[in-house]
Amino acid sequence: MSHSGHGGGMGDGPACKISMLWNWYTIDACFLSSSWHITTNGAFAATCIGVILMVILLEALRRIGKEYDEHIQRDFAARVALIANGGLAPSSAAPSCPGAASSSSSSNEAVAPQTVTFRASPLQQLIRSLIHTATFGLAYIIMLLAMYYNGYVIISILIGALLGKFLCDWMTKTVVIGADGTAAVKNGGLVGGGIDEPTVCCG
Repeated sequence: MSHSGHGGGMGDGPACKISMLWNWYTIDACFLSSSWHITTNGAFAATCIGVILMVILLEALRRIGKEYDEHIQRDFAARVALIANGGLAPSSAAPSCPGAASSSSSSNEAVAPQTVTFRASPLQQLIRSLIHTATFGLAYIIMLLAMYYNGYVIISILIGALLGKFLCDWMTKTVVIGADGTAAVKNGGLVGGGIDEPTVCCG
């Protein structure tokens, strides 16, 4: 099924070619509104390039959101380390004092685990919300463009996803090598989120 409408606002203007089926329209294709009316091959090429850049920007926003969350978590971890070091400082002087057997036995006892909960500040949460909103909105615009079923636009979206993943989500891992020669992958060692979640259409 295909639909056509008049672009611009003039009754005698060229009709927009819109189809709900797979199509390869170029000239007179319209996207999102009648003002986005393709009248030349150059304009259509610019549209495809713009779609590629939009998808790359979407992947960049996802990367920024993950990096900002990791920044907050690193800040939390640093504060926990300060608290832990402050709590251990007094007990570090205990071995230098003459202690009884009870003190040595108490030191061998398992220490009950403690939990520390931090919350993002209002400013940090606002920044996270703004990044999420921009990512969510841009993802829906790309989804709406894909719903025009234009082959060139869909190919442009796939090219943008490929370039965006390649440029904005390069996976790295931090490997901790122990004294016994064993190696372990450190949690959170994936830059940009790594492979923790797939790319989805709606952010």
